[in-house]
Amino acid sequence: MRTAYEGLLQIRRLVNGPAGAAVPAPWEVRQLPRAVALALEAAGITPSALDAEGRRTRTGYRVAPGAEPGRVEVTWLGPPGGGAAGEEQERLTACADVLERLGWVCLLYRGARRRRFLEVEPPR
Repeated sequence: MRTAYEGLLQIRRLVNGPAGAAVPAPWEVRQLPRAVALALEAAGITPSALDAEGRRTRTGYRVAPGAEPGRVEVTWLGPPGGGAAGEEQERLTACADVLERLGWVCLLYRGARRRRFLEVEPPR
């Protein structure tokens, strides 16, 4: 994972020229969920996990396609009763800090059942 992240930064420097690592490369925009997940995991933020039966076993981030093309949603999920809902604003804010330093545009929203999510898109 660390090697993939260093490769991402190197590609950004080569493709973006003077803008360097502060702007997403075109392939990141095309592979938005993967690029966002790679950035979060490289920053040490743990992804959520499911067991073989589809039950959530670990609290962490989840990246999913957004409501509109060219956007993804980052949510903070965990096992039932694990307290993920109480952590989500703080944890999603930390996710936004990581992603914004890498040039992504992030907006924190409150969605269904008052759960928060982070909408992430490339800069325009």
